Amino acid sequence: MEQEVIVRFPPSPTGYLHIGGARTAIFNWLFAQKTGGKFILRIEDTDAERSSAESIQGIIASLKWLGITWDEGPYFQSDFIHEHIAAARKLIDSGHAYKCFCPKEEIEKKRRAAIEKKITFQYDGTCRNLTPEELAAREADDAPYSIRLKLPATEGSIVFNDIVYGTVEKKYKDLEDFIIVRTNGQPLYLLSNTVDDIRDGVTHIIRGQDGLGNTPKQILIYRALGVPIPEFAHMSLTLDPQKAKISKRTHGELVAVHFYKEHGFLPWALVNFLVRLGWSTSDSRDFFSKKELIEAFSLEGLSRANSIFDIRKNDPKYFTDPKAISINAHYLRTLPLEEIEPYVREQLEKAEIWNPEFETTKHAWYLDTIDLIRSRYHLTTDFVTRGRAYFSEDYPIEPKALKKHVLKHEKLKEWFPMLAERLDTVKAFTAEETEQTIRALAEKLGLKVGILTNGTRAVVTGQLAGPGLFDILTVLGRDRVVRRLHKATALFE
Repeated sequence: MEQEVIVRFPPSPTGYLHIGGARTAIFNWLFAQKTGGKFILRIEDTDAERSSAESIQGIIASLKWLGITWDEGPYFQSDFIHEHIAAARKLIDSGHAYKCFCPKEEIEKKRRAAIEKKITFQYDGTCRNLTPEELAAREADDAPYSIRLKLPATEGSIVFNDIVYGTVEKKYKDLEDFIIVRTNGQPLYLLSNTVDDIRDGVTHIIRGQDGLGNTPKQILIYRALGVPIPEFAHMSLTLDPQKAKISKRTHGELVAVHFYKEHGFLPWALVNFLVRLGWSTSDSRDFFSKKELIEAFSLEGLSRANSIFDIRKNDPKYFTDPKAISINAHYLRTLPLEEIEPYVREQLEKAEIWNPEFETTKHAWYLDTIDLIRSRYHLTTDFVTRGRAYFSEDYPIEPKALKKHVLKHEKLKEWFPMLAERLDTVKAFTAEETEQTIRALAEKLGLKVGILTNGTRAVVTGQLAGPGLFDILTVLGRDRVVRRLHKATALFE
C-alpha cells in the first residue's frame, strides 16, 4: 500500500501572514490536494515573548480568505514541549546527545579568539567526552547545562536529495555539535520542529530555500532518533527588484496577505500570482482555475532561480507588482458574477454606500451594473472609487473630466437642462433611444456630438472614461440621469 502524503505549514505567530509564508502554505496545500494527502496546520508558538493571539487569529483568517483549507489542526507547538524534552532525553540516553556545562562567557571568549585568528569558530567538544565522574560532579553541583547533539566522530558527510536542488552534501567537519536544548530548558527550533514532524507523520517538507541550511542538522536528529527521513523540497526565494529578500521589516504591510484583501484583491487572483512566483508549467500558463491548478501542480515545477516580486512602493501608478494587479483584473473580468459580487459588496459596505435593496428588489440591476463596469477595473476597490456614481448620489467628478469636458464648454449650463427634458420624455429609456435623443439635440444645436456625450459622461459618472455612454445611461436609469443633468448646472457657478 502506497504511503499517504502528509505535509504541514508551521507559521510562527509573531506578526501577520507574510506573502512568502502564504506561498509556502499554498504549495503544501496544492501538493496535498494533488496527491490526495493530508495538510496539517501547526502554529509554532514557542517564542512566548513574540507570539500573540492576535497574530494567530490573523494568520488563520488570511489562510481562510485565500481558500487554503487544512485537514488537521491548528496544533500548537507549545502543547508538545514535553515531547521535545523527552526526545532530547532519549538522545542523551542513547549516546547521541550530551549535556554541555560550558558557560556562555567561555564559549564567547573562544569565539572572539577564533575571529581574531580569522578561522571559523566551532564548539570544541569540551563536554563531549566528560568522564562519568566529571559528569556526576557537575550534576551534583546542579550546574546549568545545554544539550548538544553529538555528531559522528568520523570523516564523511550528510548527503540527501532535494526535489528542487538535487543532491546536497554537507561534510561533518563543517558542522559542530549543535545545541538542541538551551540552558533554560527551552528546546530549539531544530529539535521541536523535527519532533513535531515525526509525531505528525510528515512525509514531505516543502519550505523556503532559507531552510536548506538547517536540513543536514535535522537529518542528523532523524537518524539519531531512528526514524524515517522525509523528502525535502526547498522553494527558491522571492526577492524585491533590488534582489533583497522580501521581509516584514523592510517592506512592511506591502508583503502582508491582509494588505491585498484590504486593497481590493480577489483571493484566487492572489493565490494565482503567488503560485507563479517560482513555479511554472511546461506551457508557461498564467491563469488557472482551482481544479486546473491542482491538476497541473508538481514539485518538479518549482524553480531553482529566485523570483522577483516587483514591489513599487512609491510608484504613483502601481502600489504593488503590476503582474499581480493584471492577474486580479483578469479574474475581475472573467469570474462568474456570483463569485465576484460578495467582494464588491464588502467594498460598498466599507464605503457605507451599500443598499439592502441590492440583494432584493434591485439584485438584478446590481449584478448587471457590476457586469457592465468590471471590464475596465483592476481591483474591487475600483467599484467604490471609479464606480461610486453607480451606487451613490454622493460622488466626485474627476478634475480632468470636469475641466476638459464640462467647464471648457460654458454653454453646457444651458444644454444639460435641454437634454434632461428630452431624455425625461423619451418613450423607452433604452440605449438606442438615448443615443438618438443626444444626437438629435447635437444636430439641432450645431454641435459635435462628442461635446454632449463627453460632458454627459463626466457629470453622470464623474469619470473621464468608462463603458459605452448609452449603456451607462440605461443602467443608471431615467430618473437619476435627468436629475444629475439638472444638478450639473451648479458646476458653472
